[in-house]
Amino acid sequence: MTAKVPLKEIALNAERIARIGHEVQAVCPAFNADAFVTSVMADLPRLELSARIARTSQGLHAHLPVTGPDALDILLRSLPPTPAAAGVPNDFGLHLYSPHSDYVSRYLRTAEHLDQSLAALARMTGYFSAELPVRHFLTDFPDETMKAIDAWTRSEDFRVRRLASEATRPLLPWAPRIALPADAGLPILESLYDDAHLYVRTSVANHLGDIAATQPDLVLATLQRWKTSGRLTSQQFAYLARNALSNRLKEGWPPAYTILGYAHDAPITLTPLTLERTELRKGDPLSFSATLSSTTTAPVHVMFVIATTGQNGQPREKVFFLRRATAKPGQELRLAKAHPLRSTARWKVSPGSYSLALQINGRRFPSVAFSILDS
Repeated sequence: MTAKVPLKEIALNAERIARIGHEVQAVCPAFNADAFVTSVMADLPRLELSARIARTSQGLHAHLPVTGPDALDILLRSLPPTPAAAGVPNDFGLHLYSPHSDYVSRYLRTAEHLDQSLAALARMTGYFSAELPVRHFLTDFPDETMKAIDAWTRSEDFRVRRLASEATRPLLPWAPRIALPADAGLPILESLYDDAHLYVRTSVANHLGDIAATQPDLVLATLQRWKTSGRLTSQQFAYLARNALSNRLKEGWPPAYTILGYAHDAPITLTPLTLERTELRKGDPLSFSATLSSTTTAPVHVMFVIATTGQNGQPREKVFFLRRATAKPGQELRLAKAHPLRSTARWKVSPGSYSLALQINGRRFPSVAFSILDS
């Protein structure tokens, strides 16, 4: 089996540091690309990704012959004319350009250069998404930065519009928290929820999901208003609401199901859940099945829940999506899956006692026990 290459080794490596140096030197001959590469690479191999980004922008600062707006001008001119010309493979961008926006946040986050810096981040986000640097500006200059973000919602570039939503998320993963109310970004979302680009609407849904962590009723009211606005197709609304309420759906919160058209008390019955095997090892498939029936036509949203007791003695569980379907009278609906028992970044599979249950429209049905043995 081929070993997986860590993201940090792909994101910023010797080849990419050399490319940054070459692109900057091409527009600024006084920039010593060789010295830049040598100094950065002396430290890079031992650093994690965020530290690699910071070290590279520090190297740029140390070797650029100018500072302030003049340095910013060089960095902007060093960018290829478009993200496509730079070889950016997706909407999120290429890590190669993450040090550029880090440089703006680190060395140009001042009142004097605020407008230029924020405009530069809007330009750079097409090369690598700039929500993390923007959050530092939100901390130091919240009013001015929010004013710029409001203008970004009307940008012709969908990546800039997405930046407006993503940068203001209350719980943006792997990012510093911002000292703004959790619902501070709602006016931004009002401008973007029916955006033509899925990349933007997905960010809106994730932003709403962050707000739902503390203000679920506000999110529910917002979604209801958007549902009746006529600005979204039924498919677009369902995607938006499912993602925004993802955690609440996993928790079985009835209002989350109701707004999506799933009745919490739908007249359904479920045969006892059966397991192909009750003793497994890590990596084995957990194969299960059950049969659902209904006395009326009823949309159903099915999840399965694996539960155990953690090493601290506290219960822990992981909820997985299984399927969405419509149950009809006289027609049995088979629910089955072979789920691989593998650890993830957020869920460690260890030997011990477990249980499995189905959750349908938010209702938990009786569980069955199984165990994971030592390898």
